[in-house]
Amino acid sequence: MRWVTRERAMVDRIACPWLIRRFVDPQAEFLFVPADKVLEVAKEKNAIPFDAPNVELGHQGDKCSFDAIIHKYGLTDPALLELAKVVRGADTPNRNLTPESPGLNSIAAGFRLISKDDFDNMAKQWPVYDALYAHFKAKTKQG
Repeated sequence: MRWVTRERAMVDRIACPWLIRRFVDPQAEFLFVPADKVLEVAKEKNAIPFDAPNVELGHQGDKCSFDAIIHKYGLTDPALLELAKVVRGADTPNRNLTPESPGLNSIAAGFRLISKDDFDNMAKQWPVYDALYAHFKAKTKQG
């Protein structure tokens, strides 16, 4: 399936493709387009829009798009739910939601600066999400 979002990704628009590819759609293809073209490209390419205004898989209240995807696809892994808090804090004004959130925001900003495009950014950042997920997986097994 194709998925489409706004270009110049930082936190949520990198975390969501990681979540989608790892837990929802292993064959997912991602499109990054100008913000004003997301809905148009979604229709043209039969793609699922995410992390854009007025879409189902977007911000809702104090929750971010990562939360919306977890909810829509019924993901209940406790490690993912902990990771969702980190992403939510890093991507919303509630920056201190978790101790990790401010750092993830800074890391994402830095990766965006050193990446040639959104695909390069994903390739560079996904190991961060793999590591955070492994951390929370180990932590939730202890509890």
